[in-house]
Amino acid sequence: MICKLILEMLKLLFISRQEVILENLALRQQLIVQQRSIKRPELKNADRIFWVWLSRIWNNWKSALIIVKPETVVRWHRKGFRLYWRWKSHKVGRPNIDWELIKLIQKLQKENPTWSAQRIQGELAKLGYSVCDNTVAKYMRKSKTDPDQQHRWRTFLKNHAKHTVGIDFMVVRTLCFKAIYVFVAISHDRRKILHFGVSSKPHSEWAIQQLRETFGFDKTTKYVIRDNDKIFSEEFKQTIKRFGLKDTPTAPRSPWQNPICERIIGTLRRECLDHMIILNKKHLRAVLDDYINNYYNISRTHMSLDKDSPVHRPIQTEGKIISKSILGGLHHVYRRVA
Repeated sequence: MICKLILEMLKLLFISRQEVILENLALRQQLIVQQRSIKRPELKNADRIFWVWLSRIWNNWKSALIIVKPETVVRWHRKGFRLYWRWKSHKVGRPNIDWELIKLIQKLQKENPTWSAQRIQGELAKLGYSVCDNTVAKYMRKSKTDPDQQHRWRTFLKNHAKHTVGIDFMVVRTLCFKAIYVFVAISHDRRKILHFGVSSKPHSEWAIQQLRETFGFDKTTKYVIRDNDKIFSEEFKQTIKRFGLKDTPTAPRSPWQNPICERIIGTLRRECLDHMIILNKKHLRAVLDDYINNYYNISRTHMSLDKDSPVHRPIQTEGKIISKSILGGLHHVYRRVA
């Protein structure tokens, strides 16, 4: 220990005054860090900048460094170098375009999935916007699927939605755990429930009668989507054809092929039946009639309909807002009155 101290004293005789000042500065800085720390050194950005600066002006800075490794200081320096050039690179290049123009580019792309950047740029030029192809491509959203295929499939579904109806059954349990079956028919175009039927003992003749009540006076429907339930007998299938409709059964165990009807069954449960204790068949019919005809079809908004209801609901801007409770206050219908 004494020898080491003597060597340090002899070393001071041969180093310059500047070296001593820098070493004292480094040691004092580390003492400050240790004093404000509890378990481990707590370094701030000012401490990192200090050591990066010291490493650039003092060759022997490693000999006075204790709290971190020299490799850490080098890594701080490289990170600062990257941040500097990232900041500097933002000052050059094409200037950013207005946010309104960016939204217009994305709107044109969404409404016309098959359009290229050049096609959108040409349309923008006709609308009075001067922007190059590369800028348009920069702000276009990247599609995960083939836009041409996606466009064709969505267009097909949209064009056939007003001619398509989905049908299915759901089971509801009463207070005494008795099973009651509900027939549901929903239009794909406006998500409107066209008809529902309730029975405790469903059979083929009853299902055929539900078809008559649903499509007896319907002149627009062309396709009927259903699953492969046993209640859909051969006579049921022939009845669909006699109405001039195309029977479209789904593949076995593929409820996703009849998604809109499956979704409305889930909605009926989540928004209505899960909050009610059904007493009997008559009670269930009354509950569904109140929910469907007084709330779902005429008032409930849908995202797929641009926040409109299945039966078009006009926008009211004048008058006092009043509310009407549905199912004892489970839901409410709002409208304005003079």
